[in-house]
Amino acid sequence: MKDYLRIQPPLDDTVVSRLKAGDRVLISGTIYTARDSAHQRLIQTIVNNEEMPLSLKGQIIYYVGPCPAKPGQVIGSAGPTTSGRVDVYTPLLLDKGLKGMIGKGNRSQEVVSSIQRNKAVYFAATGGIGALLAKTIKSAQVIAYEDLGPEAIYCLEVEDFPVIVAIDCRGNNLYEEGKRKYKNFMVTCKEEFKCKE
Repeated sequence: MKDYLRIQPPLDDTVVSRLKAGDRVLISGTIYTARDSAHQRLIQTIVNNEEMPLSLKGQIIYYVGPCPAKPGQVIGSAGPTTSGRVDVYTPLLLDKGLKGMIGKGNRSQEVVSSIQRNKAVYFAATGGIGALLAKTIKSAQVIAYEDLGPEAIYCLEVEDFPVIVAIDCRGNNLYEEGKRKYKNFMVTCKEEFKCKE
């Protein structure tokens, strides 16, 4: 797998600066999960100046609500959740030291600006392969908000968890680049084949 960059959290500015939109990355080490409800509680904790259930400094949050584990499994299917659902909470978490996020789908301009300001990175995980992604998870433990069930915050130990850099710390955005390439392709096709509007 020489086409992949390998990283291990916690991340720092040096590691994040090396990553470019489009890079394929394998993550090994500790990452955390959080979805909508957990994000709401984290924000409330920050606003109330209370103790956080985890240190965000240099960490990666995976937007996932894993399925229950079957006998013999560490965790059930663990595919990414649409990231836009937590965009409203993300800038404050980045300001508090979060360095990486894993999800699917594009992010708001406010989040992209916050990624740049905080020298962070947004990774995309492939949707629809939650069972395969679960095989890279070597341990899973609920560390906060157990009452939220699958939306609780888990501490995951992962090995070679595959992602793509979707938005890098310079604001280069794979989703926007894809739109531009498609638009240019369509212009070329129309010219080449003399298509009429």
